[in-house]
Amino acid sequence: MIWKGSGMPVKKVETLIIGGGQAGLAASRHLGKLGKEHLLLERKRIAERWRSERWDSLVANGPAWHDRFPDLAFKCDDNAFATRDEIVQYLVDYAKQNNSPIRTGVEVTALHRNPDGTFRAETADGVIEAKNVVAATGAFQKPLRPVMVPDSEGILQIHSAHYVNPAQLPPGAVLVVGAGSSGAQIADELQRAERKVYLSVCPHDRPPRAYRSKDFVWWLGALGKWDAKTIAPGMEHVTIAVSGAHGGHTVDFRNLAHRGITLVGRTDGFADGKMSFAPDLKANIERGDANLFSVLDEADAYIAANKLDFPLEPDARTLEAMPDCALNPILSLDLKQAGVTSIIWSTGYALDFGWIKFDAFDDKGRPAHERGVSTKAPGLYFLGLPWLSRRASAFIWGVWVDAEHVAGQIAAR
Repeated sequence: MIWKGSGMPVKKVETLIIGGGQAGLAASRHLGKLGKEHLLLERKRIAERWRSERWDSLVANGPAWHDRFPDLAFKCDDNAFATRDEIVQYLVDYAKQNNSPIRTGVEVTALHRNPDGTFRAETADGVIEAKNVVAATGAFQKPLRPVMVPDSEGILQIHSAHYVNPAQLPPGAVLVVGAGSSGAQIADELQRAERKVYLSVCPHDRPPRAYRSKDFVWWLGALGKWDAKTIAPGMEHVTIAVSGAHGGHTVDFRNLAHRGITLVGRTDGFADGKMSFAPDLKANIERGDANLFSVLDEADAYIAANKLDFPLEPDARTLEAMPDCALNPILSLDLKQAGVTSIIWSTGYALDFGWIKFDAFDDKGRPAHERGVSTKAPGLYFLGLPWLSRRASAFIWGVWVDAEHVAGQIAAR
């Protein structure tokens, strides 16, 4: 049953889950299986970020057979890439299937810790007290947008979280800053809409969409990469470029350039009407190519070691010519002269736990925890964060495992 935020009096609950996305729903499912009383609060609607902070044409980056919970399949074909609306409906259906006790339209404005170790959540609907609290507000909390180009330049600037479709942008060229999955897909969509597009490319990984009859998500599982526990040194800010759009394809920046997108290097700064870029574009493209080949090499070795009869795919290693924009890179771009009227900052997100009003964080301001269990505030738990326990933690199939562990810890407590 889904309860609307209508002021229904709830004063005390054993476990309060904050956030009605995939992490909160997974926590509710596991607590329900254990027979543990709980309440889930969502500030707006179930899967709100999917509804209002994703562009119209967005699809999942993994196929439907993979990007889901184990106890509910998508209604679309297993090998299709679920659309934004299908993902929203999936999460709504999941809440109904599990009869999750949800109150929507209720935002937690502050969470305090009582002297006895319990918690007090302040909301517009009153105060809720709980023995345990699960912070399941996800990985995409606060869009990061550099303060670089002043508004006085008259250029529309939005974060990728607020991009909807090409029609929302004024006529003219578009600069997309950031070439992870979001930036690459948005740039591709704008170019297909016959916009002049500049795409700022930073260091990135670009795994194959599929290889030798298996999707890349299958390979990441077979090669143990989803279960990686820690980020390799130097990889903290490296994005992954992969796309489920147009039936799914490997993101190839060489191809994007040959199709008409002008690639530039890392965005460095802005002065006197000009955006400056680092001279690293060719190196970034080659690093992405090297990452692609490393995955193919590991996959080939896995096939050989396990004597698998997978079809050969020699064309997977074929690269188009290095584009001229990489051989002769643009290091400075006069935005007005280039006709740039919009900038889309696809520059990631920061965590935002300002509503937690007690010490639950490390010296860098990140949640202090072990596999989601707070190390500073017993009874507090975190879910849905990148690398919470492993590489897969921020994804729908990864948060399921983390939620099971957290629910077990709550039950044991």
